[in-house]
Amino acid sequence: MSELAERVVKLFAEKDVTFGFAESLTGGMISSEIVGVPGASAVFSGSVVCYTNEVKMNVLGVPSEVIDEHTEVSAECAEAMAEGICKVIGCDCSVAVTGIAGPTGELPGKPVGTVYFGYHSNGKNGSFRHVFSGDRMEIRRQTVSCALETLVSIAEGKI
Repeated sequence: MSELAERVVKLFAEKDVTFGFAESLTGGMISSEIVGVPGASAVFSGSVVCYTNEVKMNVLGVPSEVIDEHTEVSAECAEAMAEGICKVIGCDCSVAVTGIAGPTGELPGKPVGTVYFGYHSNGKNGSFRHVFSGDRMEIRRQTVSCALETLVSIAEGKI
């Protein structure tokens, strides 16, 4: 994964664009991969670990209605988290992750391994969903990898 993190830092440095993360189920793992790259401070603005709904709402500004209507594990919440982190830390773009790493916590229609990715770039929000398999740590690692790949796609103008 360190090669992927290095690629992210290089791509964003070439474009002189900053990024940040809002991390729920990964608890800082995405940020940790990035700060392992020398020179990351030129493009990585920071992150918020928003494990509870209170932090999602009170720090990132996720509307309570989003969580009430869609749950914290939803595209709507992930998008609001991504937009909120850009406002909070002043970065150009972001990726947010929220999901169910297990082994418990399943929600109706959202089995263990369900992860929503939100992103904010160029004033636009977007999101997508993956359902990963494996144990808790494997799901979290797959989430980190996918979040970094999402940043690559943003930097390359694919999303």
